[in-house]
Amino acid sequence: MSDLQNYIKKRKAKDPEFSKNYDSGYDQFKIGVMLKQARLDAGITQEELATKLHTKKTAISRIENHAEDIKLSTLERFAEATGKRLTLTIG
Repeated sequence: MSDLQNYIKKRKAKDPEFSKNYDSGYDQFKIGVMLKQARLDAGITQEELATKLHTKKTAISRIENHAEDIKLSTLERFAEATGKRLTLTIG
């Protein structure tokens, strides 16, 4: 386990607020990374994707970098525009 992972584990054990915020923040970060990767896999720029979704490049950047409170309909449109299919799992 790396020093960073050790620190996070210890901090989460001591600080419930940190733990809660870390987990939700990580999930949002992970969604943004997956969306960006889908766009890159499709070989399209943020500008091209924005045109497909009838929005602005800044909106695509915001989604990829801060995917908090993103609507399910937006995720579906994003996936469709990148040639992907949205799959949702609750575990």
